[in-house]
Amino acid sequence: MTGAAPDQPKSLRDPAQLAARRALLDAPHIAPIRALAGRVSAEREAPVPDPDPLDGGVGARMLLLLETPGPAVLRTGFVTRDSATGTAANLFRFLAEAGIPRADTLIWNVVPWVIHAPGALNRAPRRAELRAAEPYLAPLLDLLPRLAVAVLAGRFAGEARPALASLRPGLPVIGVPHPSPTYVCTAPAVAERIRAGLGQASVILRTSRTGIAAP
Repeated sequence: MTGAAPDQPKSLRDPAQLAARRALLDAPHIAPIRALAGRVSAEREAPVPDPDPLDGGVGARMLLLLETPGPAVLRTGFVTRDSATGTAANLFRFLAEAGIPRADTLIWNVVPWVIHAPGALNRAPRRAELRAAEPYLAPLLDLLPRLAVAVLAGRFAGEARPALASLRPGLPVIGVPHPSPTYVCTAPAVAERIRAGLGQASVILRTSRTGIAAP
């Protein structure tokens, strides 16, 4: 990972910050994942945002799976906690609260391509789209040899649990609510469940690094 990580959410609404982030796109730790994104984009004939070069890339120890890129993703071209959206801002804060090092993370989507028609509102993936996306999970996991935990954010991301269990037996998988303001604002328990899940992931990351068993 290269470059200075922002200390506040929504940093990529600043054109200078966005240009600086795009200047890091040739970083070797994200090149294999960008190549996979390009393959998916070509096969699905739809845009697939790049991994954030300030995140861990192939060195990531935590895979955070969201559902699908929202329409706003094309403003930056990244799957990132730094977008100028409420979901990204919530994710930025929750990850910071959990104390999870940015270099340990890869943020991705269970359906990695944009499913929305130009100008359409955000929507959840359809079952057919989830099925079409499943074959891309194995090549993604192949690029993450240090993976210690997966966090599935939202009901549709949770559909990846059986595939993860089959492809990476023994990998801890944690389900949390989606960080969209639509969900987070419905009840205090939603944010508490996200914090609890990311806190559990943080413990796994710390103990897997030190070799000390979690209590």
